[in-house]
Amino acid sequence: MSKHTNNDAWTGAGRRVFMQEVGTRDGLQVEEAFVPTEDKIALVNALSHAGMAKIEVTAFVSPQAIPALRDAEVVLREIERRPGVVYTALVPNVRGAERAIDAQADELNLVMSASETHNLANLRMTREQSYAALQAVNAMARQAQRAVNVSLSCSFGCPMEGDVPEATVLGWCERFVTELGARGVTLCDTTGMAYPGQVAALVRAFRARWPGTELTLHFHNTRGMGLANVLASIDAGADRFDASLGGIGGCPYAPGATGNVCSEEIVHALQLMGFDTGVDLPALIDAARRLPALIGHDIPSQIVKAGRRLDLHRPPADFDAIRQRALARDA
Repeated sequence: MSKHTNNDAWTGAGRRVFMQEVGTRDGLQVEEAFVPTEDKIALVNALSHAGMAKIEVTAFVSPQAIPALRDAEVVLREIERRPGVVYTALVPNVRGAERAIDAQADELNLVMSASETHNLANLRMTREQSYAALQAVNAMARQAQRAVNVSLSCSFGCPMEGDVPEATVLGWCERFVTELGARGVTLCDTTGMAYPGQVAALVRAFRARWPGTELTLHFHNTRGMGLANVLASIDAGADRFDASLGGIGGCPYAPGATGNVCSEEIVHALQLMGFDTGVDLPALIDAARRLPALIGHDIPSQIVKAGRRLDLHRPPADFDAIRQRALARDA
């Protein structure tokens, strides 16, 4: 157990965990239905009011590549900005960075993969070519006084290569932190290949090297280990997690891959364990309930389906008669 572990390893004892919403980008980008701009804005506003620490509002990518986010500028400009909430946007290149800065993004989220095969398939570049592009975007962000976070896809495994060595992951993190001066790094389990022991080891290694760098974990629940990986990360010293409202999302290069860990499911579990997430869970659930009507299909969220642990149900309509018959047998 790490130094953060309490006497009871399953009790948060008020420890702060920061929840970061990515459903409005990572989730909506793979949906066939175009969610109207005003509904996207309303969804981001609801997430702000629910207390998410950071919201990845959108992505400044080619509208031809991702038509679901073709309204990125309008959404980012017209959302309600709440004090303390960081509004970030994914940017793949200099043109995307220009657009995001103009639309007043607080932070630019840059992405590349730890896996050469995934990087080529997803970004059409080698890793070194991607890194050169990140350097150009980083220079622009610094000039505009915008924070930079770098998300490293396939940090816990590649669906085409298999395991990615820990040394490879940490080597790229070293470049992000020391050469780019990134404020934060996100280790991404892009296709749900992570498992708790692996996660704990990588989090501890990262924390030992760069204790002052903001570390985020980005898990998918493809193989049902999302919550277990979150808990292993917390025990190893992590305190920031990406999650997706309703559990929506996926990866086009991993058939069967599901969305990120579900925001309301993670908050529900952590709050029961005594962690301070800063999130109004009923407000978060209300936001998730909007999704099926917006995207045109059901969502994975078990909290939306089953309710919170103590959302109780009425007894059967004939309960009084059942009780009377039971009592009569004892008479």
